[in-house]
Amino acid sequence: MSDSALDAAGSSLPLSPSRPSRPSRPAGAAASPAPSDARADSAGKEHVIDAMRGFAALLVAYFHCRQIAWVGMQAFHQSVTHAFSLSAIAAYLTFPIAWGSAGVPIFFVISGYCIHRGGALRLASNPAYRLDAANFWVRRFARIYPVLLAALVLTFALDWFSLQLPPVSHKIREIGLQAFLVNLFSLQGVAGKTYGSNGALWTLSLEVQFYAIYPLLFALRRRIGMTSVLALVAVVNVASAYALERHDIQFFTSYWFSWTLGAWIADAKVRSTSQTRSSIWLYVLAAGFIALGCVAFHFGQYAAFQLWALGFAFYLYKALDRRNGPQRATFGTRLLSRFGDFSFSLYLIHLPIFVLMSSLLFRSALQMSIWPSFGYMLVAVPAAYVFYRLVELPAMKWSASFKPKAAKAQQ
Repeated sequence: MSDSALDAAGSSLPLSPSRPSRPSRPAGAAASPAPSDARADSAGKEHVIDAMRGFAALLVAYFHCRQIAWVGMQAFHQSVTHAFSLSAIAAYLTFPIAWGSAGVPIFFVISGYCIHRGGALRLASNPAYRLDAANFWVRRFARIYPVLLAALVLTFALDWFSLQLPPVSHKIREIGLQAFLVNLFSLQGVAGKTYGSNGALWTLSLEVQFYAIYPLLFALRRRIGMTSVLALVAVVNVASAYALERHDIQFFTSYWFSWTLGAWIADAKVRSTSQTRSSIWLYVLAAGFIALGCVAFHFGQYAAFQLWALGFAFYLYKALDRRNGPQRATFGTRLLSRFGDFSFSLYLIHLPIFVLMSSLLFRSALQMSIWPSFGYMLVAVPAAYVFYRLVELPAMKWSASFKPKAAKAQQ
């Protein structure tokens, strides 16, 4: 979900990278590697970030696709019993997708990392550096709202067609003006529900709220340090979950810890040297927390979310070791990073596409075969790429136009 991880400070929505317009890096950072090393390091980091983002977007999209198109593992197993076929094997292989909502904490951890990394670099170079909050907000607005507005309009159009094909999918909620405005102003979860069939929009309101409060987090970082900020946010997170989440009110404070974990990683990595190596055991911890999240998911999604966030934070911290340069990027990593380019667009528009296809092809009836779900993905992914080229890229360029002149001169 972000612009290139190289510019966190002011311009990245952690849902889609900005390769066409490469963000700047502050010069002279105290702990920065040599220029050539820094370029290699940054390229490696971009592959890690983009690959994680691409993986998360595909995971969440297919998680939703499977829910809309397929009867589910229990009903399928009861139907096929012990009869095995290619279709049955393919269906059983999708079993891990039951935990597909784990993609969301990946987005939040990456978001915190991307947004804060530029500011962390500047603080390393100049401890007296102050964030230009007005410029940060303007660039965030230009980056997000044209894309969000287009996604909402597209959701309205696709859902309107779906509503003409009864029986109507239960995934479609209100598509009136009030619901539209609630989502446009990122108040879903607080003042209303997500728009139409686009239930994935619940996270976007939290993202916008994270950005609104980021200047305060940055100021606290300057005064008390990032570790103290993380501890304070953890307390707020627990209190918010107790006061709000149990009443079905989704506000950023209940998910702030996952986002701040990413910001803490950005701060720690900027302060580390090129020779610093984290323990391989971080991967073991990552796997352990991710597994615990999968177990906790069956008792409650919120606890699973927090455990997954910790697991992916451990993974990201280790994966960003400076020795992981571009030459170490595998084919799979590079392929996933391509999906990471337009992951924001895929995240924003996949659900109404799936609902419309289900309405058109099957009158919203769940299918026993797993194959239609694969077909849905083959439509949604190219559609998201077109949306990215037509809508998201212009928004990224508009956002980049607000970059301070001093930052542009460094490119």
